[in-house]
Formats: sequence, structure tokens, C-alpha cells
Amino acid sequence: MSEERITNLEIKLSFTEDLIEKLNETIYKQQQQIEFLYRELKSIKEQASSSGGSGSGDLGDEIPPHY
Repeated sequence: MSEERITNLEIKLSFTEDLIEKLNETIYKQQQQIEFLYRELKSIKEQASSSGGSGSGDLGDEIPPHY
């Protein structure tokens, strides 16, 4: 193999490694966001179920504001 070809392969490898690292960081951040949103949703569901009887009931039973 020629020296130039090896150098080009090393450059491509370097860019590929950098891309993989950035993709790993992106996936890690997205997983953190998913876990946060999951906890938030769970909390909202718990609040809704604990206030079950104190709510206004079924939304279909409510009178629209323009009446």
C-alpha cells in the first residue's frame, strides 16, 4: 500500500471515530431525556389517579365555555 493511501485511511478512521463518539453522546442525552419524561409522566398519572374523585369528572360531561 502506498503511504498516501494509508494516510487517507487514517484520516477517514479518525473522522469515523469522532462521529461515533458524537452519536454516542447524542444517544446518551436522549436516553436521559426519555427517563426524565418517563418520570414526569408517571408523576402526572399518579397525581391524576390520586385526585380521581376530586376532579370535574368526565370531560364529555362538561359544558363548553360558550354556553
